[in-house]
Amino acid sequence: MIRALVLLLLLLPLSAGVDAADNTSLISGVFNPARLAPDFSLRGSDGTELKLSRYRGKVVLLAFGYTSCTAVCPITLSVLANARRKLDVAANQVQVLYITVDPERDDAERMRKFLTAFDPSFIGGTGAPQQLAAVRADYGISVGDKVPIPGGYAVNHSSYIYLIDRVGSLRALMPYGHGADDVVHDVRILLQQ
Repeated sequence: MIRALVLLLLLLPLSAGVDAADNTSLISGVFNPARLAPDFSLRGSDGTELKLSRYRGKVVLLAFGYTSCTAVCPITLSVLANARRKLDVAANQVQVLYITVDPERDDAERMRKFLTAFDPSFIGGTGAPQQLAAVRADYGISVGDKVPIPGGYAVNHSSYIYLIDRVGSLRALMPYGHGADDVVHDVRILLQQ
């Protein structure tokens, strides 16, 4: 019994060291080396020109999707909204940008209403199909053919969250399926740099 207690006491500092190391590493897939995130100019859901460079000094969480999505997109936006709540006052140093993959239906006003339901600070981007295609190409987002569904169509697309640091560098890529705690973990690391 005493040996087990001594062994446990000896292992405690080691486990604390492992936890500390884990807290300094990003959970997301890391861009190594980091590179400048491609800038863009789109119509913003806030009524202004949406440029990535406008958010220098903040950590940007950039995602792609569309307002008529019934599955992946609402879950991604819920995760991002929950992460902002968990960040508490640090949330003011984070900006979520959401670029449409469905410009036929997603005008700026529709995006504003949709995004406000998740978090009023979220800003959407839309524009001409060619503009959006160029942004998607810059970020490696693929969009499939429209899939007919009752009442309209669905758009298959890549679903990642890009983490962009305060100086505008692409730092990490979080695939779909991670929860708010993973987002908060990575954002806190980027906010400390």
